[in-house]
Amino acid sequence: MKKAFILISLIVFGSCGDSTEKLPKEIDWDKEKSLQFNKDLALEQEIAISLFLEQHKDWDMVKTGSGLQYVYIKKGTGDYAQVGLIAEVEMAVSLLDGTECYKTEKDEYQEFIIDKSDIETGVQEGIKKMRIGDHVKMIIPSHLAHGLVGDLDKIPPLTIILVDIHLIGLKE
Repeated sequence: MKKAFILISLIVFGSCGDSTEKLPKEIDWDKEKSLQFNKDLALEQEIAISLFLEQHKDWDMVKTGSGLQYVYIKKGTGDYAQVGLIAEVEMAVSLLDGTECYKTEKDEYQEFIIDKSDIETGVQEGIKKMRIGDHVKMIIPSHLAHGLVGDLDKIPPLTIILVDIHLIGLKE
């Protein structure tokens, strides 16, 4: 056992030596390439969302200027969400392929301060259009979700997410 550990250690540490391949001193990236990358990504995600919505023709989505899309599953009658209030929500987050990433437990809820917390920008935008009792599905492009790095856990980089959210209550 000791010999196996020593052998594995030598392999691991031996592979960490100097590489003969040198990194370029300057990266060939500029503002134009960045803009083009963002345009291409936005187009790819728009196509992916359109293809997803082809499978959900009964969803009459509203699209905002930022790219967030949402549909009311059930309309509530309570007060509207406002910046600074604490939203109490039941929420499920999944990828467009149906992979569930996060979900509040049954009979529990998640709280966050509207526009003053680290909840996804797309959720923050969408919650401000809701009132207590609303149940909404949101399609959130990556630039409004977890962006270039994902959430470093269950949501990969540059990934569109689907959020199913029910606003249960608001408090100060």
